[in-house]
Amino acid sequence: MKYSTLMKKLITLTLMLLVGATTIFAQNSKKGNYTGKGGTPHEVMTAKNITISYGRPYKKGRDIFGGLEGYGKVWRTGADDATEITFDKDVVFGDKQVKAGTYTLFTIPNKTEWTVILNSELGQWGAYKYDKTKDVAKVVVTPKHLDKVVEQLTITDTNDMLNIEWDQTSVTVPMKF
Repeated sequence: MKYSTLMKKLITLTLMLLVGATTIFAQNSKKGNYTGKGGTPHEVMTAKNITISYGRPYKKGRDIFGGLEGYGKVWRTGADDATEITFDKDVVFGDKQVKAGTYTLFTIPNKTEWTVILNSELGQWGAYKYDKTKDVAKVVVTPKHLDKVVEQLTITDTNDMLNIEWDQTSVTVPMKF
């Protein structure tokens, strides 16, 4: 009798672990608006001809550019997984011709200019394995100082312009489809 009770408990425990593991896996692989592993909200922004998937960190009183995100260093342009951008059609990104497809979006922030990079290596976490030999396009733009503080990183497509705003900084890259 003790053997059968022990087996029932073991089977019940095994089933509970399997259900729990399946639930955790399903939550971590969810697309759309969700919270990443580090608690950072994520968003998939879709507009005409473009989709952007990125982590949206908060400022939380920190100095962002030149502080949290050091000047002259490659940044994943978001949080957690590196930001990915998909173009449904060929596009002129800044002044560079880019084929339709999905790319990783990196930036190199500086005080007076930013380099916005499209890279062909997908599925990266952070910018730790960034490989400049896989760059498809690099566009140099001038950052603008905002009078208001943008608390949460925001990337949008407005009138064929890619806009990146966070803290008191705004960067824009023209796009033509």
